[in-house]
Amino acid sequence: MSNEAQSDLEKKILEQFMSGKNLFGEGGALAPMLKNVIEKALEAEMDAHLDDQERTKGNKRNGKGKKTLKSRFGSFDID
Repeated sequence: MSNEAQSDLEKKILEQFMSGKNLFGEGGALAPMLKNVIEKALEAEMDAHLDDQERTKGNKRNGKGKKTLKSRFGSFDID
């Protein structure tokens, strides 16, 4: 992330925080970061579950789908 992009993100976070807006909900400055962390955690969980030994037994992935998560921070879509 460039310094300019980081500065813009920091300004958006501070602005939303000071106005009392939800940082993680729809339109929240940190929502994309939360989405990314959740998707990476799910990917790591699947990789651990379907290791090479499981794949030789015929266990495999069937692709990815979209899901809508509802949390106390609001709803958002993950892949």
